[in-house]
Amino acid sequence: MKHRFQVNLRGLIDLLSNHLYSRPEVFVRELLQNAVDAITARWQFEAGFAGEITLAVGSQRAKPPTLEVTDNGVGLTEAEIHRFLSTIGETSKRDAEGLRTGDFLGQFGIGLLSCFVVSEEIVVITRSAREDSPAVEWRGLADGSYSVRVLDADLAPGTKVYLKCRPDREEIFRGDSIKSLVRHYGILLPYPIRVAAGQTSVVVNEDGAPWRRAYASEQARTTSLLRYGNEAFDISFMDAIPLRSRAGKVDGVAFVLPHPANLNARRGHRIYLRNMLLSEDADNLLPDWAFFVKAVVNADDLRPTASREGFYEDDRLEAARDELGACLRDHLVQLAGNESGRFERFLAVHHLALKALASQDDECYRIFIDWLPFETSRGRQTVRALREQGGAVYYVDDVAQYHQMEKIASAQGLTLVNAGYAYDPELIARLPEVYPDVELQRMDAADLTQEFEELDPDERDSVHALLEAAVPTLRPFGCQPEARKFHPADLPALFVAGTDARFLRALEQSKETADPLFQGVLESLQSRRIARPATTLVLNFRNPLIGRLGSVASPAVLTRAVQVLYVQGLLLAQQPLTSRELALLSQGLAGLIESAIASAP
Repeated sequence: MKHRFQVNLRGLIDLLSNHLYSRPEVFVRELLQNAVDAITARWQFEAGFAGEITLAVGSQRAKPPTLEVTDNGVGLTEAEIHRFLSTIGETSKRDAEGLRTGDFLGQFGIGLLSCFVVSEEIVVITRSAREDSPAVEWRGLADGSYSVRVLDADLAPGTKVYLKCRPDREEIFRGDSIKSLVRHYGILLPYPIRVAAGQTSVVVNEDGAPWRRAYASEQARTTSLLRYGNEAFDISFMDAIPLRSRAGKVDGVAFVLPHPANLNARRGHRIYLRNMLLSEDADNLLPDWAFFVKAVVNADDLRPTASREGFYEDDRLEAARDELGACLRDHLVQLAGNESGRFERFLAVHHLALKALASQDDECYRIFIDWLPFETSRGRQTVRALREQGGAVYYVDDVAQYHQMEKIASAQGLTLVNAGYAYDPELIARLPEVYPDVELQRMDAADLTQEFEELDPDERDSVHALLEAAVPTLRPFGCQPEARKFHPADLPALFVAGTDARFLRALEQSKETADPLFQGVLESLQSRRIARPATTLVLNFRNPLIGRLGSVASPAVLTRAVQVLYVQGLLLAQQPLTSRELALLSQGLAGLIESAIASAP
């Protein structure tokens, strides 16, 4: 007698294959999940029972190929078949016998129906171990119908599932494919899983989780874990860090990437739930700062999402995330204290990750701050090296300003720290918390000009005409000229702007490219400024070009030279150019070219 599923099966198959599950091979996970739950249910009322699971791949010559999955678990009665295999949301684990539902992996009904993604027909032969009931056959078709009949055969308790492959899924039903998928999904499962294909038969999860084995030494453990990581991800990792959390009952291993990690890249981890693979792309189990590792973990007590490919955000997950983060932090602390060579190798690649950790954890800040490297005008230096130099620690918290000031600071014999990158401003600013004797001094280009040498009277007279030509040229741009002597001598001019002036310049440049609505917003911001903040173009008298311009008598040539020097100063300061400034550059270059042509013989 035929029956109908209590669900739109065609719609369900489309949902499973195109939306809920990431790939069709996931049906192997669902079958293993059902088998493990059935064995667990039998084990709870039959102590000492030895469960086993077998997947037998049919001959590749058979059309269509077949797969048989057998377990010696609790099995089902005829009444349970109608209830659990035809209604989505029911589960044989929540029955009246009071079995602990937390010991089970999933819900039987939807797991079996996921097989319709790869098969047009599913046959289940089962006999219950709880009752003296006959064996029963359930046969389901992709058209939404199923039939049930009682069998006369005297079968052992347990369940067999037969699948006939759909024509477009034959590659999955090969022996090597099934073996690989079973190892992939079920390598941590507690019951032996055997895959039989042709003349071969092998237990694929014999070794279990490598992080749960006993080792003769920590070095032996690390070597074994790194070998496993290389096999799992085809990456030669730098280090392996054991993970454990009481919250969520999590254990596993984090592998340190051998290359710098992108701070904003999504970091997917391989996650098992109660020893069954849940997802290879879960990204919410470890702290955000742990972007330098790729992890394999198992969680016994976290709640999976509907697709069972990630975890719900709740208090338990947050507590587990904190504990796993502590495992990573403690490992790094141990390296810093006892294995400085390994720690320095880690820092060389992942200093950004350690900065992220130190910025969020006060204890880690105190432990790691001396090790952290920063870009300076004298090359990359650690905080310890900066402190040992004595004197104040000078820093700039804007990358563009730093690059403008770097060569000048170096020429003045000043060590300038670039604190403009992620985490750097906060890390530098907190130095006095750990080292109260450290004097911090934030600098900008205006501060550097205070150290520049004044011109003597003769030198001022020699550049008077140049400065006279510069005043009206620069006035429309809110800039004033000044002449000093400073190093390096190959820098002809330095554009100096404070924070307010740089903000206003960025505002003006944005207005030119914004749509009318946003232009109005920017104009409103600009109108709130009472006065335009002044900027300065400091001409370097030590530069040969500036010295020669002092002897030029032509005001037109001096004006064109100032126009070019002004825009060059903007570019060296990495300032955005407005359309007026681009036009100024064109005028200056064209004028200088015309003067050169006119004076040519």
